[in-house]
Amino acid sequence: MNKKLNPKDVELFLLDNLDFFESRESLVAEMKFKHSSSSASSILERQIIKLREEHKNLINLISSFVETASINEDLFNKSKNLTLKILESSSKKAIVKVVENTFKKDFKVDKPLLKFYKNEKIDALEKVTNLSFHKGAIHCGSFSSEKMSELFKDKKVESMVVSVIVIDSEIGLLMLGSYDRTKYLGDEDTTFIEYIRDVLEKKLSK
Repeated sequence: MNKKLNPKDVELFLLDNLDFFESRESLVAEMKFKHSSSSASSILERQIIKLREEHKNLINLISSFVETASINEDLFNKSKNLTLKILESSSKKAIVKVVENTFKKDFKVDKPLLKFYKNEKIDALEKVTNLSFHKGAIHCGSFSSEKMSELFKDKKVESMVVSVIVIDSEIGLLMLGSYDRTKYLGDEDTTFIEYIRDVLEKKLSK
């Protein structure tokens, strides 16, 4: 049979153990206090509110770290798998198939393309699109429908990332097209594309 605690006994216990809550901050954060106009009560209320806010912020921060770590791990694994598939491919045709299929299936890209052009063709494409396809160039954002239609042959593409791959006698374009106009608006996500571009250049230059 449980004996009901006497509030007076609890009060006397706390008076004898003033450090009781020092290691029990989460308990303090859950306690309720009667509102009072006294200065001491006001200070205590502010301390409790601050503690609760800090606790909430800490939980949010931890959740953010866990989510970011999960996203980074997923991207790393997908990148590793794509890299291995590229390195294991025995021909340019096989590489094109691997790259386009993997970006479509694993990275959920609406319109992934890997195309190769002779110098004359790339010169003509530069004039039509008014984009420069020199070594190291990356174009990211939402461009005119005429430019994107010329590159993707798909009028539904509204934003894109295009990375230039330079090999012996050809220039390759790794093109990721999205049907969402806001998908590729900045250059903050181009590091991953640069990495895949470098892998492709190394593999295709052999």
